Amino acid sequence: MVGGGIFAVLGEAVSLAHGATFVAFFIAGAVALLTAYAYAKLSVAIPNRGGTVVFVDRAFKKNLLSGSINLMLWLSYLVTISLYATAFASYGAIFFAKPTPPWLEHALITVAILLPMLINLVSAAFVSKSETVFVFIKVTLLLAIIASGVFFVDTQRLSSSHWEAPMAIVTAGMIIFVAYEGFELIANAAEDIIEPQKNLPRALYIAVGFVIFLYVMISVVTVGVVSQEKLMVAKDYALAIAAEPAMGHTGFTLVAIAALLSTFSAINATIYGNARLGYFLAKEGRLPKSLAHEKHHIPEVGVWVTSLLGILLANSISLTEIAIIGSAGFLLIFFVVNLSAWRMRETIHANRVVLAAGILSSALALMTLLYHTWDKNPKAIAVFIAFIVISVLFELFYGRMVRGQFFAREY
Repeated sequence: MVGGGIFAVLGEAVSLAHGATFVAFFIAGAVALLTAYAYAKLSVAIPNRGGTVVFVDRAFKKNLLSGSINLMLWLSYLVTISLYATAFASYGAIFFAKPTPPWLEHALITVAILLPMLINLVSAAFVSKSETVFVFIKVTLLLAIIASGVFFVDTQRLSSSHWEAPMAIVTAGMIIFVAYEGFELIANAAEDIIEPQKNLPRALYIAVGFVIFLYVMISVVTVGVVSQEKLMVAKDYALAIAAEPAMGHTGFTLVAIAALLSTFSAINATIYGNARLGYFLAKEGRLPKSLAHEKHHIPEVGVWVTSLLGILLANSISLTEIAIIGSAGFLLIFFVVNLSAWRMRETIHANRVVLAAGILSSALALMTLLYHTWDKNPKAIAVFIAFIVISVLFELFYGRMVRGQFFAREY
């Protein structure tokens, strides 16, 4: 959740919201925080490593809707892998001569996914253990940028005179919403947490709240210390540019290296997580049995499929399109999770007003994103719609023809 997302979408947010970039991140964070409430209530009432998958199944039973959303979740994680790989290529290109030839960009994207794939195939334990170190490095670096850059902020650049129209700011927030995905995985650890009734909600709220603070402050520093013109030229590596006023060229280089490590580790962890998700769905009969194949506790087929599809997607569409597809995918999933919490509100002892706010905010956020990006990025919206169609058709035909008897089973 922390690090990889901000490196990938910061430049996109700046290009859309300009001086109001921090507002866009705050709006997206507010939607994430409302959804975190639904996850907190659901994970305490239904502690299960399946997380989102189990919540939706419990609320809607095993049917076309729940099966389609589960597959949509798996596809959305593919998009996040593509997002991180594209960001890796953008920062990696800094170390090569300009302009960056297309073949080099595609090579960097491909390497960014292939190497983590190999790591996952060799040692899944290394992936999980190394993430603690990587997260520490990411957070330390981002806090250092904030601490050193805040003294160079020109508040005039953040004034309302440099803001885009309100709807453009909201749209920017929804496009970069994918930067907040990841908090939902805390629910998957519900069975392993001590005193989950107290610690699970605390972990979710602290995680989302801290990331909102981090992203808002990073955007304040970036927009406040670097001119709009310079940010537009360096859009794909905006955070590295933001480190220059306080740290000079050394800071620029350090941030670029940190971005490579951050996005690389994010790919590493997401391949691991998505392969495990595919394994879980396959064991439950929701995906082909081949994805449930393990060797030394590593879901090998899942790792291969996740990685190769991620490479194909990342090399086919632009960073902006990937961000739109990823944000739309998670907004749709979070909308359904909020609906799931509403359907079980009595069982999970949830506040109706907060749940209603979560449902409304995620629905409006998704509609705003789709409506206001259709003209400029029809390809992204078409891919998103294609994902939905694929999910529904797969569940319809695979669910009815291959495992029709599975619908008779319930938790």
